[in-house]
Amino acid sequence: QVTMNVGVAHSEVNPNTRIMNSRGIWLTYALGVGMLHIVLLSIPFFSVPVVWTLTNVIHNLGMYVFLHAVKGTPFETPDQGKARLLTHWEQLDYGVQFTSSRKFFTISPIIIYFLASFYTKYDPTHCFINTASLLSVLIPKLPQLHGVRIFGINKY
Repeated sequence: QVTMNVGVAHSEVNPNTRIMNSRGIWLTYALGVGMLHIVLLSIPFFSVPVVWTLTNVIHNLGMYVFLHAVKGTPFETPDQGKARLLTHWEQLDYGVQFTSSRKFFTISPIIIYFLASFYTKYDPTHCFINTASLLSVLIPKLPQLHGVRIFGINKY
């Protein structure tokens, strides 16, 4: 008995799990963050500290939504619906912890946080906003929280 995946053009069970390892995705990600920063810098009434804080907050908000809030996959998968219950972060590298992709997407918000803190000259208001934003994306990445839904949020 041979089972065929009819209408499926790829050999991956879930292509969503391997997309972050594809060629050039890290460079594209870094260029996207750089472009966001340049666009914010081009707005005349924003100061440099405000731009760095906005870059950090917008980046982390986008990262939280796309990696930790949205569940499922845009692809037709033959996994009988297992992927629809997982966030993109939980699907990444088939759930294996501490891979190079997971390390990259954990370190990148930390680097942006350090840059934002430096360029805001460690102002307490900016520091509080940047720290809260950083924690909102680092805490869901912890291995202990893999598959955990706090207070039942995002359970279904």
